[in-house]
Amino acid sequence: MTHHDPTAGFDAPYALVRYREGAAARLGLVAGGRIRPLGADELGAADLNAFLAAPDWDRLGALAESDGGWMPLADVTLTAPVEPRQVLQTGANYRQHVIELVAAGLTQNSDRTPEEAREFAARMMDERKANGEPYFFIGLPACVVGDDVALTLPGYSDVHDWELELAVVIGREAFRVSREEALSHVAGYTIVNDVTTRDLVFRKDMKEIGTDWYRSKNAPGFLPTGPFLVPAPFVDGSQLNVRLELNGDVMQDASTSDLLFDIPALVSGASQTMPLLPGDILLTGSPAGNGQHWKRFLRDGDVMTGTIQGLGTQVVRCVAEGAAA
Repeated sequence: MTHHDPTAGFDAPYALVRYREGAAARLGLVAGGRIRPLGADELGAADLNAFLAAPDWDRLGALAESDGGWMPLADVTLTAPVEPRQVLQTGANYRQHVIELVAAGLTQNSDRTPEEAREFAARMMDERKANGEPYFFIGLPACVVGDDVALTLPGYSDVHDWELELAVVIGREAFRVSREEALSHVAGYTIVNDVTTRDLVFRKDMKEIGTDWYRSKNAPGFLPTGPFLVPAPFVDGSQLNVRLELNGDVMQDASTSDLLFDIPALVSGASQTMPLLPGDILLTGSPAGNGQHWKRFLRDGDVMTGTIQGLGTQVVRCVAEGAAA
């Protein structure tokens, strides 16, 4: 059973979820504090990704108002609401966050004052927004889990970090779409915590190679996702509050209005290389306030509570590798 209230911060008329039924996960529809199973007949499609390819929200809206077949949401255990074939992640995409990172580096490595460094960094970011491209890398779909799974902190590092992010769920296939067309390929939104092992981000054996996103971001369970897949018609992704608390202390608190590249730019940019498929997720980047900033990383027993306005709340419990869950 779900021990916390996933609906805190969730205000859509209905949303899609997946929930535990024995060892399997079953698709469901949540409306109010209730849930009902969704089979192919109710969906009008073979499965979740087939539905997302051509989402009929009116059909689900009618079902959300119908009687019969409902259970209390508190009686089930929710898991990740998506089954992506591809996971795309976006780096360096919150203006304020990147300005802080760049300014910190400039202050350490030049004779600029902190104010001069921030102004220089701000000009860099505005130039990048006007003329640059989003920065993408890929994650493993196998890392996508629900918050019903504890996050195991691998024993090979002590610097595992959080990055709460708004994630776009792709609807109909998007390949080389323009920014103007991009939102018509978005089916909905969900919450993802893009967990990162900081000391593995940059290769030490050959610095010229650069970043190692495979090792730093793809341990089991490193993409806690959900609890809800909220339909795009209910969400304005351009100004949502993103907030992460660690053991009750606020660490991240920002708005998606600070994105350097907005959602249409991200979907369009990512689609230029490879078709984005129904059900794929595209993470939009992390706002400031990571553990690296606070000089505090994840430990055994930590509880991360991530809320994005309108999308609900996920609660992820951390356990050290080898510790009893």
